[in-house]
Amino acid sequence: MVNSENLIIFGASTFSSLAWYCISHDSRYKCIGFTADQAYCIPSEHEGLPLIPFETLHLKFPPESVSLILPIGYKSMNNLRRVRYLDAISKGYKIANYVSSRASIWPDLEIKDNCIIYEHSIIQPFATIGENTIIRSGAHISHHCKIGSHVFIAAGATLGGNVTINDQAFIGLGAVIRDGITIAEKCFIGAGAVVIKDTEPNSVYIGNPAKKIEKTALETTA
Repeated sequence: MVNSENLIIFGASTFSSLAWYCISHDSRYKCIGFTADQAYCIPSEHEGLPLIPFETLHLKFPPESVSLILPIGYKSMNNLRRVRYLDAISKGYKIANYVSSRASIWPDLEIKDNCIIYEHSIIQPFATIGENTIIRSGAHISHHCKIGSHVFIAAGATLGGNVTINDQAFIGLGAVIRDGITIAEKCFIGAGAVVIKDTEPNSVYIGNPAKKIEKTALETTA
């Protein structure tokens, strides 16, 4: 019989530790271990639980025995999380999700696979969220917003009504997106940016009002 309560968390970082703590104290799941790419499995434990190479996870925990959740950050514009999410599905694993009991959501919000919504986030009616998307604490997603897949919305970000966030976009800490704006695919919105115009794909925007900069300039100011 499948025990959907048993959960493996992908990652061995502070971000995976955060997910482990929240899920352990605020969900039906029992966290029984972590997994990561083999190069990151030294030591072989994380938070007192076994850390198992993802390449051989199926040998110890076959897909029918556990669910996976992947609280991977926005590294490589969310591409690492997208690739590992698809890898896990291809291996036959059921993908879990997590919504904090302290988040404000409405009962008809569809929570897709590997959606992770942290405490004090507000998701208003008629908003939609794609798969494999992380919404950090205190983010405000207004009515009729459309959030794509493989997106990361950082803590304290505010989206006005009817905002569209396309796939693999990143919205930084405390950023503000004016109502009706479209954030293009793989777009990076810096911390504190105020976006008042639609953005271009695979671009970086910072400042108030937000302006497009070269990616090398972002590295210089980091």
